Amino acid sequence: MHGFDLLAVLSNPDFARMLWRGALVTLVVAAGSWCLAMSLALVLLSLRLAPVRIGDRLVAAYVSYHRNVPTLVQLMLWYFGIASLLPDAVQYWLNDHGAETIYGILGLGLCQAAYFSEDLRSGLRAVPPGQAEAARALGHGFLGSLRYVLMPQAIRNALPALVNHSVSLFKNSSLTMAIGVSELTHAVKEVENLSFRTFETYLIATIAYLAVSLVIMGVGAVLQWRGQVMGAR
Repeated sequence: MHGFDLLAVLSNPDFARMLWRGALVTLVVAAGSWCLAMSLALVLLSLRLAPVRIGDRLVAAYVSYHRNVPTLVQLMLWYFGIASLLPDAVQYWLNDHGAETIYGILGLGLCQAAYFSEDLRSGLRAVPPGQAEAARALGHGFLGSLRYVLMPQAIRNALPALVNHSVSLFKNSSLTMAIGVSELTHAVKEVENLSFRTFETYLIATIAYLAVSLVIMGVGAVLQWRGQVMGAR
């Protein structure tokens, strides 16, 4: 194909449908991974702060593993390794319910939880020690102090790092293509093979990833501004 013609891709209903479905899968994988990562990060942080010393060591090992092993390798370990250890009935059920997407969400979420937990830990360190003492003076226990006093301030302090890693998580969703997830990059590759318009198809992917990343950064900027306003009151 000669010449640049973006409409040749977008005006084709089959190509447009493939790209749209790929974009939806990307959003599902990114959102599911983010929810899993943030929930697990809060648990990891609570274990690390607990008086039991072994909890801190286990979390430190978890963080070290996920920060030093490539995300793509972790995804393949889940899909080709851990999946084969499951009972046959579980494997059949997963295969009937989008196993690739489930493993992609698990792999990305568990990996990103290590980064989120360290972001929250850094944010918590920036909270003045007097806040913990004040929380206990008000009658809060360990979990109550974290939930009502310390964590809101820690999240506000860690927000820039959390936003950056949220953008990284969204971009890393493209890695799930390696285990067969039909996300946006996978759809773009299929459209490129059928249309022979390499530049146009990858330009669409570039614009889509850039647009969503900018939206995430914009939301983070708004939340950070609101946090500063509330903190100043």
